[in-house]
This record gives sequence, structure tokens and C-alpha cells, in this order.
Amino acid sequence: MIQTIIKLCADGALLPIIAIAGYALLFLVPKGHRFEAYTRILMAGMTAYLVAKLLAAVYQPSGERPFEILGVKPGALYLQNAGFPSDHALFSAFLTLAVWFETRRKGLTIILASLTVIVCIGRVLALVHTPLDVIGGVLVACVGTLWYLQTKQKQVQQPLAKTAKS
Repeated sequence: MIQTIIKLCADGALLPIIAIAGYALLFLVPKGHRFEAYTRILMAGMTAYLVAKLLAAVYQPSGERPFEILGVKPGALYLQNAGFPSDHALFSAFLTLAVWFETRRKGLTIILASLTVIVCIGRVLALVHTPLDVIGGVLVACVGTLWYLQTKQKQVQQPLAKTAKS
């Protein structure tokens, strides 16, 4: 029973994250700004993924996952690699951040952030990641937010340019 709950947290909670983020990004991003928003989301995701793969190539805290070290079965799905940073944590956090920066819907973002925490805790309890792996995944997802920060600069510069012309 407890193993089923852990598996649902570690793997199953990803499905509502994808569904909620998909809905928000398809229907709640303003129509006139979708191309720019989707471009930022794509670039943020690609940047985070590239940083994750580069980081994994140069740093692995352990060559084995916790379940391998303990000699038990994994409690969730996993890829055949050392596990740092966690792809599940990275993807969940990336979608949460994309929804926040592109829609500014506080309620949806809180739900997504809560589900992301559930995924991260589930991955650790399933023994497929260490806490460092999931923290690394979330932090790497935050690297992609640099693409969203440029929109703030453009919004500040446009009113200044209009007042300068007047």
C-alpha cells in the first residue's frame, strides 16, 4: 500500500502537472503574445536541459542510485544513469515556472508547485534519487528563468521610450 502511494507521488503526480501546465499554457497565455511566450518557454527548457546534461557530465555525487546502494528494488521509474540532477524534478519545476512567468496565475502556480514538491519527495522516498538530486533538478530548472527576465526589461523600456518621444 505504502509503495503504491510512493510510486503515485514519484511518477503519477507528473501527469496532473503536465495536464494543468498544458491547459494553462495553451489557453491562458494571451493570444497576441503566444509566439513570444512559447519561444521563451522553448528556450528556457532547452537551456535548463543543456545545463543539466553538462552538469551531469562533470559532476555526479554518487555512481549509484540509493536503491542500488541499499540493494533493494526501485520504488519508481528511473533512467539508467547516476541520477544527478533529477529529470523529474527539473521537468516539474520547469513547467511550474513556465506557467508562473507566462500566465501569472497564482492559484495554478501554487497547485503546480505543490505537485512538484510531491514529485520530489516521492522520488527520494522511492529511493531513485537523493535529496541533492532533486534539489539540483529544481535549481537547474531555475536557470531557464533567465529567458523570462528579458520580458520585464522590455516592458520597462517600452514606456520609457514612449515618454521620451513625447
